[in-house]
Amino acid sequence: MNEAEILEFFAQYAYQPYLVYTFIIAFMTASSFGLPLPEEVILVSAGLVAYMARNPIEFPPPTPDAEGVNLVFLAIICTIAVLGSDLLIYFIGKFFGQKIIGTKFFNNNIGQERFNKINKVFKKYSYWACGLFRFTPGLRFPGHMSCGLMGISLWQFLLVDGLAALVSVPTQVLLVAYNGKVILDKLREFKLALAAVVAVLILIYFARRLIRFYRHKRVN
Repeated sequence: MNEAEILEFFAQYAYQPYLVYTFIIAFMTASSFGLPLPEEVILVSAGLVAYMARNPIEFPPPTPDAEGVNLVFLAIICTIAVLGSDLLIYFIGKFFGQKIIGTKFFNNNIGQERFNKINKVFKKYSYWACGLFRFTPGLRFPGHMSCGLMGISLWQFLLVDGLAALVSVPTQVLLVAYNGKVILDKLREFKLALAAVVAVLILIYFARRLIRFYRHKRVN
């Protein structure tokens, strides 16, 4: 996909707000079930769409009366979607509890070594660790699941993770929405490097899945 196609892809949704809101909720929910699409990618994409809607001269609407993405509502939707996906992960840990440990799902998404590290964080910070996980992409999914698994109460999780989400999510969306030109300029400058990084990440993801598959096959 070249630069023009990337810009066209985002621009076509700048004036389809309800479709954008639906995509955000769907992608955040799907990522809770292991979709290899980082939360940051979804939020930056949402911010870019908002930036384009705020600059109709550079990215003209398809029709004069087309409605653009509402920035404030977009930030609210993103925050609700993020918090909802966090809660979903939390409830998976809470309701399935010890049944998860040792399963293929647990080994693929958390693993005993990472779970032990998370336990150490809980011992040091108690339920405040919920907020630390929100700002640590590599530990966000296993950390939130462990919050439910280890008995952190719902109100404690909502308080800490909710405050962290209120600080981080709208900030990311608004920064991109107001400074999207910088990102687009960098996209033009580093489009080949970006494509290479994405390709490498995809290869790493599937390589890890393949290694786990063969290890599991050997054990059985």
